Amino acid sequence: MTGKLTGAFKAIADPTRREILHLLRKEEMTAGDVAARFDMTKPTMSHHFSVLKEAGLVSSRREGQTIWYALNTTVLEDVLAWTLDMARGAKGEKE
Repeated sequence: MTGKLTGAFKAIADPTRREILHLLRKEEMTAGDVAARFDMTKPTMSHHFSVLKEAGLVSSRREGQTIWYALNTTVLEDVLAWTLDMARGAKGEKE
């Protein structure tokens, strides 16, 4: 498994990060809008954003003082392709 996929799996292992990805699936959101959905400190939210960015699952852009986050579907497509490949392999081994 490539480093990119390893980072993605590590990032989505956390339920909070999965929920952040779920929120971003329809539209980009500001860091404040996402953080408002969770009861945690700003440093903790910043850590979650950092892990997601490092894994390539989200991108960010700055407009003045505002940071906007968006879902990066390319990495998610890679994770899905790997998962489907594994499932096909496991199915073929059972037959």
